[in-house]
Amino acid sequence: NDGDDATGFYIVYSGRVKIYKVSFDGREQILHIFGKYQIFGEVPVFSDKVYPAIATTLEKSEVIFVPKDKFISMINEHPRIALQIIGVLSMRLHAFTNVIENLSLKEIPSRLASYLLYMKNKRLHSGDGLKIELDVSKSQLSSILGTIPETLSRIFAKMTQRNIIDIDGKFIIIKNQEELEEIADGFQKL
Repeated sequence: NDGDDATGFYIVYSGRVKIYKVSFDGREQILHIFGKYQIFGEVPVFSDKVYPAIATTLEKSEVIFVPKDKFISMINEHPRIALQIIGVLSMRLHAFTNVIENLSLKEIPSRLASYLLYMKNKRLHSGDGLKIELDVSKSQLSSILGTIPETLSRIFAKMTQRNIIDIDGKFIIIKNQEELEEIADGFQKL
């Protein structure tokens, strides 16, 4: 939990874990959603700090706890592990840079378009157009994008009306990737 002493880190063995912060007025901002074999809670282990956010499972999950002292001993015996951790942390820092850019510099339609393009690159499915399965609820997606579900629904409706995307339950079909990229880059308003 946010503020607890960091005595180790965690590895998602199965399921998904949401990492988030809660504002004073109770709004939730999702920072990450981790899946199978991804680690979380590792940064404060190396900096002797407290956990900076809250972690909770999104579905039935198995999570492995790795105690800090045993892990530090393992790094001393096998220094290459430290290089792998640095790689993971570098990728996460890059992802946070994108989140900060999206939340501070982009309008909400641009944030959604960027997220859909990110998901397309992450999970490309064959079929008519580019089909993406949303792995979070629309409420969780609105939290990730820093908005409210009603605003997100309006933007989805506008993108559907303009034939940029089509929605089929949990699936989003990208029908006009070029226009979606222009919205993501802020070159086109929705």
